[in-house]
Amino acid sequence: MSAALVDLLRNATEELSDAGIEGAARDARLLLAHAAGLSAARLGAELGEAAAPEVAARFQQMIGRRLARAPVSHITGKRFFFNHEFIVTPDVLDPRPETETLVLAALEGPVRRVLDLGTGSGVILLSVLGAREDASGLGTDLSPAALGVARQNAARLGVEARCAFRVSDWFAQVEGQFDLIVSNPPYIALDEMEDLAPELAHEPRMALTDGAGGLTAYRAITRDAGRFLTPGGRLMVEIGWRQGADVAAMMRAAGLRDVAILPDMDGRDRVVLGRSAT
Repeated sequence: MSAALVDLLRNATEELSDAGIEGAARDARLLLAHAAGLSAARLGAELGEAAAPEVAARFQQMIGRRLARAPVSHITGKRFFFNHEFIVTPDVLDPRPETETLVLAALEGPVRRVLDLGTGSGVILLSVLGAREDASGLGTDLSPAALGVARQNAARLGVEARCAFRVSDWFAQVEGQFDLIVSNPPYIALDEMEDLAPELAHEPRMALTDGAGGLTAYRAITRDAGRFLTPGGRLMVEIGWRQGADVAAMMRAAGLRDVAILPDMDGRDRVVLGRSAT
C-alpha cells in the first residue's frame, strides 16, 4: 500500500531536520508540492491521499539532493521573488529576499531606462520592468549561460520586448545613458567563503566573490557610473552588511550626491545609493 503524502512529508522533514537544515518543514513541503505537481494550497488539501509511486520516488530523489545541500530553487528550478516566479538554475544566484530592498528602492523614483550590471537571472531588472510598464532596460553579465536564464525569465514575465541582454565586463560593452543603474555584484571576500552556508557551493563562484576583499566590483562601478547616468540619474548597489561605509565613500569620491545607505528587512545595511549631478 502506498504511503500517504502526509507520511512522506513527516519523514522528509525529520530527515532534513536531523541533517541540521534550517527550515526543514518548509523545504520538505515545497519539494513535495513540486514532486506532486500541486500548488502549496492544494497540497494541504490532499495530504491525506496516497502518494503515487512515481511521486514518492521523485520526492525522495529531491530530498536526497536537499540533503546534499542543493538549494531548493535549484531542485525545483524556480524561485518566487517580488511578485513573480523566476526560473533559477545552477548558472545563476538563488535570489534572496533581501535583494527586494534594492527593487523597492529603485521603484521609489522615476524609471525610464535601467541598466542592471551582473544581471544573473534578471530578477532585479525584470522586477523593475514588471512594475513600470513604460520602462525599458539592459542587463549585462559575464556569463552567457546566466543571460540565457534571464532571457527565459523576461519571456515568462512578458517584458522581452522592453529589455536586452549583453555579455559585458561591467560597462565595457555598454552604450548610452540610463536614469537608473542597479547591481548586485560579487561582494563576499575570499577569506569569508569557507564560512558560508554549504548551499552556496552550488552557486556560481564568480557571482559570489571577487577573489579579493569583496570591494573590487564597487570600485569599477562607481568609477565609471557617472558617464552612463543621465543628469540626476540614480546608482543603486546591493552590499554586504559591513560594506556600507566603504561603498558610500566610493560614491562620494566619484562625485555622486545624496548618497545614502538603506537597511533590509532585518535592519542590516543592504543598499547604497547615490545620484548624479543635475
